[in-house]
Amino acid sequence: MFTDAHDIVVIGTSAGGMEAICKLLEQLPDEIPASIFIVQHLSIDSSSQHLVKRMAKHTGLQVKIAEHDDIILPHTVYLAPADRHILLTKKRILVVKGPRENQFRPAIDPLFRSAAAYHGSRVIGVILTGMMNDGTVGMEAIKRSGGFTVVQDPHDAEHPDMPRSAIRNVSIDYVVPVREMGTLLYQLSRTPSADSVTVPQDIIDEAQMVERVMTSSTMSSIKNMDALGNRASYSCPECGGGLWELNQGKVTRFRCHSGHAYNEESLLQNMNSALEETLWV
Repeated sequence: MFTDAHDIVVIGTSAGGMEAICKLLEQLPDEIPASIFIVQHLSIDSSSQHLVKRMAKHTGLQVKIAEHDDIILPHTVYLAPADRHILLTKKRILVVKGPRENQFRPAIDPLFRSAAAYHGSRVIGVILTGMMNDGTVGMEAIKRSGGFTVVQDPHDAEHPDMPRSAIRNVSIDYVVPVREMGTLLYQLSRTPSADSVTVPQDIIDEAQMVERVMTSSTMSSIKNMDALGNRASYSCPECGGGLWELNQGKVTRFRCHSGHAYNEESLLQNMNSALEETLWV
């Protein structure tokens, strides 16, 4: 049971995202009673510190790069560093170089999933502009766990793929342009969360399994994959291991024992890339 306000805000974005994030941050009052976590798809050589400085110009909130084992603090904006996932636990942030999900690291789904698993109905999930569909599965986890779901209006997004995917696959609570999102998030953050929503066990199980793999100091694997789904007839294009098709929710997705995760689109892209590399070696 969760009875606090909606004090965990998780935001995912990709192409065109930094401009949208800055427009959103400048609308948020400094007294918003929430911790804000942002995953912006970044290349491995991106300067996370440069992005933090840019974001800080648009808000009075503290803005920082998330660090491993940070305590979750209110009135603070945490940005995932380049080439690292961020996961949430009850009170702390984990910053890990785990397997890619949907071809990305950092990826949006791991953050959203862990937020849903540990914070349930206190979470507000936000999808902004971006290509492909990372974040849809995580948004579904937030919705199933009783949190609020907010998506940038695709007509307002520089790249509408991610917003459209979320809208197509999840019953989204609010679809708004960025210029209206700050006021909405402030209002939602002050709304008491539901006290009657229990986080589905499959979301908790997957989040904890992934956390164990991503935080392991040695090569580790997810145990008991059969508990998550059914074995697929093809292999993981990144590590060659077996794939399992996960049956929870509306979105078809796949995961291997090493932790790589895909939706249908990202799996097909990875398989095509692997085939092309083999043919042109």
